[in-house]
Amino acid sequence: MSAHREDLIQAFLKKHGWDKARRGRLAGDASFRKYDWLKDHRPRVVLMDAPPPQEDVRPFVRIAKHLHGLDFSVPEILAEDHDSGLLLLEDLGDDTYTRLLAKGHDERALYELATSALIALHQKPDAIAPGVIAYDMPRLLEEVGRLHTWYLPMMGAPQLSADALAEYEAIWRKILPLAWKAPTSLILFDYHVDNLLLVPGRSGIKACGILDFQDAVSGPVTYDLMSLLEDARRDIDAKLVADMKQLYLTAFPRLALEDFQTSWAIMAAQRHMRVIGTFARLKVRDSKPHYLVHMPRLWRYMDTCLAHPALSDLKIWLDKHVSPSLRVPPQ
Repeated sequence: MSAHREDLIQAFLKKHGWDKARRGRLAGDASFRKYDWLKDHRPRVVLMDAPPPQEDVRPFVRIAKHLHGLDFSVPEILAEDHDSGLLLLEDLGDDTYTRLLAKGHDERALYELATSALIALHQKPDAIAPGVIAYDMPRLLEEVGRLHTWYLPMMGAPQLSADALAEYEAIWRKILPLAWKAPTSLILFDYHVDNLLLVPGRSGIKACGILDFQDAVSGPVTYDLMSLLEDARRDIDAKLVADMKQLYLTAFPRLALEDFQTSWAIMAAQRHMRVIGTFARLKVRDSKPHYLVHMPRLWRYMDTCLAHPALSDLKIWLDKHVSPSLRVPPQ
């Protein structure tokens, strides 16, 4: 961290009465954001350090206040400096799903809680926060384009021809609208065990703490549940996945199974393609190679998605241009 950045942080903490508190690193993630805990005689709070121009805290603040108003457990915003990219947040505790699962906590209970929280969100007619943009075609295409922008170059693959790239985009333009066979709601975007926690002293869906939502958009309801159950970072028992899908579908009896499955397959393929490209970018651009350990799981998920009839053209294209040898990340 630069001296200038630390000076900004100290000025922010002093302004809000936390400059004398003990401070320690809480977490970092795949973005440029970092999190510190602050502790004195008061309950612990969290400092989010999201340096501009790489990060913008305003979407996080907007969605946090919206979800808080809908009675979900997200960190309350205690202080904010948008220009400096600094926030003081309510501390929801240390019991992330990731840590609890590593300790042998009841997996089914955690996933039922997370699924129930999504059901409650999608049942709200005002779930989509004001100002939230749609998950639109340009963004969707940029994300799947990370396959040829980052992943294939990382693998040393030959550059794709203009015709191949045009065909790839045309396939996605054809299939992506079919994902909207499912209803539209708020997509939190990174809804998985690293960003969920069990909040002590709270019951019902408020026991499910939600930490990461600054990339929220509006789009098919299948997206977040798929993100939870087809987690890039861990394997989940197939029976548990099926049960959580059924729990969700039971809550929405008017959602046709075929529409749900089509939307799921397309959004899953889009997300996994994005994550494959993003993990490659993290290695090449940001010198974070440890994410590559998850690549085999992501390609297994892709194989499952591609079995859906709606994705037959994409399967043909990938089989032609991304051979099995290109689906094994470098060691």
